[in-house]
Amino acid sequence: MKAIRLLLVSALWIVSFSQVRAADELPVRIWQVDGVTREALLHTPPTAAAVPAPIVFVFHGFAGFMNQAAATFDYHTRWPEAIVVYMQGLDSPGMRRGSKVQKPGWQRDVGALDDRDLKFFDAVLASLSQDYKVDEKRVYAAGHGSGGAFTYVLWTARGRRFAAMAPSATIAGLAQLTELKPKPVLHLAGEKDSLATFDWQKLTMDGLRKLNRCGEGRPWENCCTLYPSDIGAPVVTYIHPGRHEFPTNAAAVIVKFFKEHAQP
Repeated sequence: MKAIRLLLVSALWIVSFSQVRAADELPVRIWQVDGVTREALLHTPPTAAAVPAPIVFVFHGFAGFMNQAAATFDYHTRWPEAIVVYMQGLDSPGMRRGSKVQKPGWQRDVGALDDRDLKFFDAVLASLSQDYKVDEKRVYAAGHGSGGAFTYVLWTARGRRFAAMAPSATIAGLAQLTELKPKPVLHLAGEKDSLATFDWQKLTMDGLRKLNRCGEGRPWENCCTLYPSDIGAPVVTYIHPGRHEFPTNAAAVIVKFFKEHAQP
């Protein structure tokens, strides 16, 4: 039994090491936005210069880094045909209102921090659209924690750009929900999350179903419920029994969801 446990641990270590190696091998791209250097890790498929490719923008959690996000979320190996951009945040206040802690993160509202992260997104999308053939009907955003909150900011301010969104471990304010236009969305939440509490996330998910005019839910993938929409904007809720983490199969589920949705 001890030998089996050691083999399992070794296998997990090898997988984790391989993911980190794969993330470290992604090239770093640099942009100057309002005189500030911004960075991202970029995966591009070999055919991206000639064949229209979907693009996935990925935003790490508070105190996170782009390399960590690439290793954890691993969208580029799960969807190698897509352009995947792991964006790097700048020092930001903590997720709790009034927090004075400054670590890498994202703006929480439209207009906050002089819209530095919205401008970053605009600059990256514009430059990649020049360098590659971006399929403008298949642009997506996924983020965790602080990065998940920023996906809601993007939805509010740049919603017309996106085919679908996948925020996790975060909430959208009730006022923010009233500003959103219906769009396919997968929201991931942990039932024991003490940072973005599940009760608040449930209010967000309830608000999304109302916004998207969803009907009764039905099982979809493991831990997921699909709520069909009579306006073509389904909601998927991915509810797991854990805390503020990102489950190991979540990226594959999100990629499946993204692949099913493109703008008209």
